[in-house]
Amino acid sequence: MPARRYFLLFGVVLMLGLTLSACNYKSYFQKSNNDYASRSANDPKMMHVRSYGSLSNDPKQHDNRYFEYSSALSNKVAALPGINTALVFLTDKNAYVGILTDWSATGTEARGGPRSHEQDNSGTTEGVYNVSNGSSKWDNRQVATPYNSYFTHKDYGDLSTELRQVIGNTVRSSFPRAQEVHISANREFVNQSLEYAKVAWLKKSLTPLTADFNTLVQYTFDNGNEVPIPLYLKQKTGR
Repeated sequence: MPARRYFLLFGVVLMLGLTLSACNYKSYFQKSNNDYASRSANDPKMMHVRSYGSLSNDPKQHDNRYFEYSSALSNKVAALPGINTALVFLTDKNAYVGILTDWSATGTEARGGPRSHEQDNSGTTEGVYNVSNGSSKWDNRQVATPYNSYFTHKDYGDLSTELRQVIGNTVRSSFPRAQEVHISANREFVNQSLEYAKVAWLKKSLTPLTADFNTLVQYTFDNGNEVPIPLYLKQKTGR
């Protein structure tokens, strides 16, 4: 075989191998639980009816009669790749999920870039908590802070559709009667949700707090007009 034809044949085989490798690599990540960004119609994570967000036009969808904290589902969602912390609440109608994301998966964000999350973690390299003033102090009452924290995202639409779909499926597998599953990584929502979880951890009833919880979820997921007051502030002021 002439050398020219040999090298041409070798080049074709090499290109074919690289193409197949690229396809296999793409297919692997589309099927991987650690990727939420393939945006592929063939992604098995997306081959079901949408499991999250508003699925009805009922203006009273967030008027829950009761709510409870689910430690089992919180642990189950927190165990998913890309999620560090999860707080899951179940009601007579819906499930509500507050999360913090981390680096353990790709594609958790709908949009990338420096403004895709609410944290400034640059202080970790300088040995401080607040890089803007050099302080080493932080509010340990909150699970999500502006500095040196796992990630929160201002709007629930900042989370990728695949991530929300996987969370929705996870919640519905244990709570199939949920009409809707609402998911947010908003810092204020996560921190306020933590206050309700603390009440449940102390084995206290959440029933007296149902109206406050409804105000929080209406404001977060339905553009509610009433700004929710954090539970610890209400308890402090006696309001």
